[in-house]
Amino acid sequence: MKIKLDNLGIKYMIGDFKNIGFKDYVMQKIKKQHIAKEFWAVDGMSFELQKGDFLGIAGKNGAGKSTLLKTIAGIMQPSRGNIETEGKIAALLELGTGFDGEMTVRENTFLRGALMGYTREFMHETYPDIIAFAELENFQDRPFRQLSSGMKSRLAFSIACLVKPDILILDEVLSVGDGSFKQKSEERMKSIIGGGAITLFVSHSLPQIRKLCNKVLWLDKGKQIAFGESNEVIDQYEQFLKTKKLPESFSIW
Repeated sequence: MKIKLDNLGIKYMIGDFKNIGFKDYVMQKIKKQHIAKEFWAVDGMSFELQKGDFLGIAGKNGAGKSTLLKTIAGIMQPSRGNIETEGKIAALLELGTGFDGEMTVRENTFLRGALMGYTREFMHETYPDIIAFAELENFQDRPFRQLSSGMKSRLAFSIACLVKPDILILDEVLSVGDGSFKQKSEERMKSIIGGGAITLFVSHSLPQIRKLCNKVLWLDKGKQIAFGESNEVIDQYEQFLKTKKLPESFSIW
């Protein structure tokens, strides 16, 4: 299993009809007032991860973190460059997405497992562990929409982590839930590392990244500032947060 990015770029168009509406788009074109601009949410990303790597992704809001994860998960296609992934991917990007609000917790769990490519037999074997980890034994036959946000996040995390993916992608999910669940989640992440899965983890909690991750990717406005050993990159990022100045020549990728 591996993940390899080579000069990856993801581009958005600002000002096309998807942003301003078809009617306004046509009127601007007729009046020759239409201007569309390119915006590179991710620009020039290059790094490689191997079996057992736990990558923390750090950066301020708007740095391109979520866009990068969606591209690695296969939800978005790159505008340029190459991306290679080997192994079964489980992505938990936005809590609650991919679930049907009218279906029960039980039904949603089996549906999510099927979408991830697991057999019904496997899900029957794993289901009790998923529900127990999510602490939802008393809510199995409730409609998903009736769950609190914390319950939804616990279920989503449990499904993603207990089905044994080769590549696990997490976007801020360990910051949700009470203290005991956070601790249990971190222990589960350590178990995943020990099992050899590649994990990508976005978080604004730098202590959590230091604790869990062996590598860190630092992004700023879509650019890759650094990729390397966890403590070294986080030290540089913390210095940036204090001074508001990017390093003139800091790069270990």
